[in-house]
Amino acid sequence: MEERKKSHIELALDSQTPEDTVDSRFDYEPMLSSHPSGSPEPFDFLGKTQKVPLWVSSMTGGTKMAGTINRNLARACGEFGMGMGLGSCRIIMDDESYFEDFNVRPIMGEDYPLYANLGIAQVEEILGSDSLDRVRALLDRLQADGLVVHVNPIQEWCQPEGDQFRNAPIDTLKRLLDQADFRIIVKEVGQGMGPESLRALLKLPLEAIEFAAYGGTNFALVELARSTPVLKTTYEPLASVGHTAGEMVDMVNHILESETGILCRQLIVSGGIKTFLDGFYLVKKSRLPAIYGQAVSFLEHARENYEKLQAYVSYQVKGWQLAEAYLKPKFE
Repeated sequence: MEERKKSHIELALDSQTPEDTVDSRFDYEPMLSSHPSGSPEPFDFLGKTQKVPLWVSSMTGGTKMAGTINRNLARACGEFGMGMGLGSCRIIMDDESYFEDFNVRPIMGEDYPLYANLGIAQVEEILGSDSLDRVRALLDRLQADGLVVHVNPIQEWCQPEGDQFRNAPIDTLKRLLDQADFRIIVKEVGQGMGPESLRALLKLPLEAIEFAAYGGTNFALVELARSTPVLKTTYEPLASVGHTAGEMVDMVNHILESETGILCRQLIVSGGIKTFLDGFYLVKKSRLPAIYGQAVSFLEHARENYEKLQAYVSYQVKGWQLAEAYLKPKFE
């Protein structure tokens, strides 16, 4: 006790908080709840029951490290009760060499959502060749609940070997939905989406929209880092274009107020979600059922032993429960 009090005195000198550092998104109400105990309440999302409002945003595959990462993430999904989107599955459409990097259903179990992932350029090509059965076969092999389609025109434009879209992605998605007998999520890849794109997507019978907003990994920058100096200099301003997750929540809320015919009724808020408080605030602000997704934050903890990732997810969950007990988000 004496040693603890002594350390408090010493640490207090280094723990002063200027007023301008306060997190003004919340009212802190310390009088109204006990400390949380037990597990969060399960809830329905993506056609299954999740235990925590977390989503593993699409990662990677095709390398030795990717296999370790995906297996660790799938194990965490099974232990904590959360869903997962795989990285682009294009590499295993016709080649089984890397299949085990993506084969995570046996690890995470049947209870929680698992989605495969293809780019809109690949979907456009598949529809053009009337070969949608290839996608169905991919989902069957992975025992996936559906498909994430990532839409990434700026990334493709900046990528030295990028694909060019022949049709507007919204038209390709409509064609896919006309033919598909599986669930579909649509996401961007780091730039987010503006109000007209969100409005168009919300009027489609999608399972969910994932934001992948500006503020997280910027795949335009990733591709430009692989490009020639002149291309990098010319197109680097494109990497600053986009919309944050907070902007996108506000956009969707406004569309819900002003539009009819909304068919997509679930959101995955991702892109720049650095902490559980970021996720908590935006999920609570959303007028559609929502969870929050992370990619790099999971990646940082999933590259080594599972125990490191396990501790990270555990603290995320406990932090969410504490926020629910004592914080009241302030919305204008």
